[in-house]
Amino acid sequence: MSRAASNLQIDSARLWGAIHETAKFGATPKGGVRRLTLSAEDKQVRDWFRKACEDAGLEVHVDALGSMFGLRKGRDMSKPPIGLGSHLDTQPTGGKYDGVLGTLAALEVVRTLNDAGIETEMPICICNWTNEEGSRFAPAMMASAAYVGDFTTDDILSRKDAEGVTVGDALDSIGYRGATPVGTQKFSGFVELHIEQGPILEAENKTIGVVDSGQGVLWYDGKITGFESHAGSTPMPLRRDALATLSEIVLAMESIARKHGPNAVGTIGEAVIANPSRNVIPGEIAFTVDCRSADAAIMDALDKDLRAAIAEIAARRKVEVALDLVWRKPPTHFDPKLVDAVENAAEQLGYSHRRITSGAGHDACNLNTMMPAAMVFVPCKDGISHNELEDATQPDCAAGANVLMHTVLALAGVAS
Repeated sequence: MSRAASNLQIDSARLWGAIHETAKFGATPKGGVRRLTLSAEDKQVRDWFRKACEDAGLEVHVDALGSMFGLRKGRDMSKPPIGLGSHLDTQPTGGKYDGVLGTLAALEVVRTLNDAGIETEMPICICNWTNEEGSRFAPAMMASAAYVGDFTTDDILSRKDAEGVTVGDALDSIGYRGATPVGTQKFSGFVELHIEQGPILEAENKTIGVVDSGQGVLWYDGKITGFESHAGSTPMPLRRDALATLSEIVLAMESIARKHGPNAVGTIGEAVIANPSRNVIPGEIAFTVDCRSADAAIMDALDKDLRAAIAEIAARRKVEVALDLVWRKPPTHFDPKLVDAVENAAEQLGYSHRRITSGAGHDACNLNTMMPAAMVFVPCKDGISHNELEDATQPDCAAGANVLMHTVLALAGVAS
């Protein structure tokens, strides 16, 4: 690599400005962002991103699920590009950095290379993947999952939100159902920058997390069927209380995750009482379960222990509990060569760093099943994410973008 390329730094102020400019699309009164996928606010940020890519000289195309790709040509166009990017959708009460940092840092890498007049040997492609969050449509990381063949395009297009709107209809409503079939854009590898969404880097005063693995995920839909009866006239021993049953299941899940810790977590994040009333014992509840571990054997143990606990609770309380596994994603182990490239970039740039496991799922985790992939983490304040209080510093964001750029330069090569 030339001296000019090896000393290259991104424009920190420009990246910071882009983060805060795009935060206007779906801005909340508490300083966060509500930009649900394929919403009017998502269209606003997509239009901004498309124009920014085109202004940077990128060839932009959109696939059938709305994922956006901006191609920067390399000297050797016979090779698939190195991909970089993340997502622009947010949680209902999301922040300014989750996903956005990785997508805008990818744009900043291209802008910096343009300013420096650097041509890479291989092409580079920056990406905005549709519906990473999964807050409006399930599953999360929907588009990248379809890209690697976990779902068909038609299956994803038919998925509905809480109001019954399909993904296909939502894409059409904002004009982002692209003509390019999913999977058309090939990659030689993929690198994603993201905030950690956890407390480790901040606690250890490290600037860069070199992500070498990601947790596997188990998602369940559950339903408890007890019996609705009068809250005043039904004796306690004769009750078949669905909510009391759920309370035990919640505590059982917590206990099971603790038992298999520290490399395990379990969460019951949704619960809906059917026909709730103040003076009626709840007879039916729908609930969800989310279990995660970076160890496949622990995932199996979580599943086995949770099912055994639910069976015991249901029998004792004389209720029925259905637990359906709706999604299982195995643990991710990122490509060693790409992980080393991230670590080398952090080392060469003089940033403090450590190897780390991703607690959250990311598009790079899906893509790793089809191509070499890796991730770069930077700290976020108090480890908070999926919250309007989500925060990160300008120097940390710039450091992550610099590591991303130098990782990509190492992979794509600098044309001589």
